[in-house]
Amino acid sequence: MVEQPTASAESAPAARRSAPAPALERLLRPDPGPFALLWRPAAHGRDVVELLTGPVRELGELGELRAVRDSGEAAGPGQPARPGALRRTSGAVLALLPFRQVTERGFACHDGKEPLLAMPVAERAGIPVADVLARLDRLPSGGAEAAFDLDDGAYAKCVRRVIDEEIATGAGANFVLARTLSAQLPGRPHLSALAVFGRLLRQPGAYWTFVVHTGDRTFVGATPERHVCLHAGRAVMNPVSGTYRHPSAGPQLSGLIGFLADRKETDELSMVVDEELKMMAAVCPDGARLRGPYLKTMARLSHTEYLLEGASDRDPVDILRATMFAPTVTGSPLENACRVIARHEHGSRGYYSGVAALIDTDGRGRDTLDSAILIRTAHIDPVGTLRLSVGATLVRHSDPASEAAETRAKAAGLLDAAGLRLAGEPQPADPATAAPTTVGPGLATPAPAANEADTAVRNEHGTAPRGRPYREPLAAHPRVRAALARRNAPLAGFWLADPPGPVLPPGGPPLRGTRVLVVDAEDTFTGMLAIQLRALGAHTTVVPHHRAGRHLAEAAGGLVVIGPGPGDPRDRTDPRIRTVRAVVARLLAHRAAFVAVCLGHQILAGELGLALRARPVPHQGIQREIDLFGRRAHVGFYNSFAAYATSPRVRCPGVAGEVLVCRDAADGEVHALRGPGFASAQFHPESVLSRDGIGLLADLARTALTSRPATAAVPAARDHDRKSA
Repeated sequence: MVEQPTASAESAPAARRSAPAPALERLLRPDPGPFALLWRPAAHGRDVVELLTGPVRELGELGELRAVRDSGEAAGPGQPARPGALRRTSGAVLALLPFRQVTERGFACHDGKEPLLAMPVAERAGIPVADVLARLDRLPSGGAEAAFDLDDGAYAKCVRRVIDEEIATGAGANFVLARTLSAQLPGRPHLSALAVFGRLLRQPGAYWTFVVHTGDRTFVGATPERHVCLHAGRAVMNPVSGTYRHPSAGPQLSGLIGFLADRKETDELSMVVDEELKMMAAVCPDGARLRGPYLKTMARLSHTEYLLEGASDRDPVDILRATMFAPTVTGSPLENACRVIARHEHGSRGYYSGVAALIDTDGRGRDTLDSAILIRTAHIDPVGTLRLSVGATLVRHSDPASEAAETRAKAAGLLDAAGLRLAGEPQPADPATAAPTTVGPGLATPAPAANEADTAVRNEHGTAPRGRPYREPLAAHPRVRAALARRNAPLAGFWLADPPGPVLPPGGPPLRGTRVLVVDAEDTFTGMLAIQLRALGAHTTVVPHHRAGRHLAEAAGGLVVIGPGPGDPRDRTDPRIRTVRAVVARLLAHRAAFVAVCLGHQILAGELGLALRARPVPHQGIQREIDLFGRRAHVGFYNSFAAYATSPRVRCPGVAGEVLVCRDAADGEVHALRGPGFASAQFHPESVLSRDGIGLLADLARTALTSRPATAAVPAARDHDRKSA
């Protein structure tokens, strides 16, 4: 289990320093100024709440955070700090990133023009949790009614529309569709938020519990999900997906075991793991490796999660930009998921699905980053209107009514803490008098102290490593542990931190010294392909599809890989499809060695004259066992379209010799092709769902390289080639 990469050994004791009583009392004034209270148990333990104060700046772009850090506003050498504040060797900045920040990556969104909020930390102190609870528990809250902008029926119709119009037509594997509830709170917004914060502290399972008051905006939440962290040159992401809604009596062993065996819930997590591995490929040269899965239990529901860890030399701002935003709150592939969200949601997401980030330095002056996804988080405006957005991950076999129920369950914890009720539901118990509980298999017990919570969960060796996120006792049950362990059995050893055996083909790197050009067709699975190709010994370059034409000549004598992407391979009106088709046609014409994956495979099949059509049921994020030219293989599919053939051998115009076809015996669906100088796969060898994916990728590359004609070459692109390819 990897440690939480945000708090250094040098800084942790200082963060625990007790603050003077007035530091907390001044937050209760009518106008306390900007402040933040953060409970980050993985960074400083369960007994400390951090108090941060400082001016708040409204920014437009992430790059401006560097200037804020360097501005001298944050506490640093030579700048006085009040009693209880923690001096830093360089400026710390707390930032709240709205969803609109994806426009920096050129992605679509309903742009509400929300600013990026940055607080250069002028003062910092640690306050005992007991002191915070004792003071904030006396604050009143509750009584109001909350209502969704879309009722359950309207939301379910939107879910069905996304499944039918987007997933079924190849737009992507999964998408997150949000809806928003609102309520009117009495009193001053920051006091209402402080009351909610105190009650959220009593709920288990959060990665960050926090309240941030900027002066005119107030945010309060308990988010279960880390976004990305950086400490000592190691980056960590935390994909969380799959939801078990607790029955009224609390989580039950039988229900939890059923949840862990549910194919839909397993698929959801596998898909977001793949998507976050793509993100980590952008910030970690050697990619990331998985640890887990783990069970994360909250007040009303439980999730499954992994930790992904890899070495990174990027700075915090670059890492945040490359990881905007998590697939668990958007979908995959990410760029097209943003388009789908813009088509099916009817307004700005605001700060929902954005990020709260604390950028700092450790005792050695190295950059650190801790960040959490802004979910289960309410935004309160200056007149006391609370808005809370919640979403569900939609996959090919989602049930619309169940997804609507899931969003209600995700809202319940914060609604309970605020003493709010959904329209038509009974008033909840007074949150100030609710006792925190930890629920085991049918038994409610008082919430454990920090050391009890740690020892309640053991790894294989009987220890509970420092920094492991909080786990409930039910997670330690042998049947639960066994069910979690079974999740890894079908996964690719290459991406596991502790693989069950060798992950590279025997005999040394089979592609040592080979130049490989990878063409990205708007799915960053190409980043994972590049990492696997480098592990096989290749010198790899990734280029976007619209720039591929001018690079093809550089790949002469090497290998080209046409990567996956969303969309209908038959759609000649799509500029991206036309471009990839032109690249494939050029490779075929000049008999260059190439491999094609997923969309690339479909376009190759179309160029060879094979039939292309939509699958009866989308294969988005599913593992299948297939016969791959006589070899049994467990591989991951992400496709709504497929090629079809009636024979295992076909002759194609312009191709010397026969093309071998690996196809489904029942319906002729084509899984793979082999021809002179090329090999293709409908499945994704780079996916965590392809058990021996790297070995299959090596076979594809060897087949293409060893079967190409000796005279193959790709000439430099002419002007008209550059325009089309």
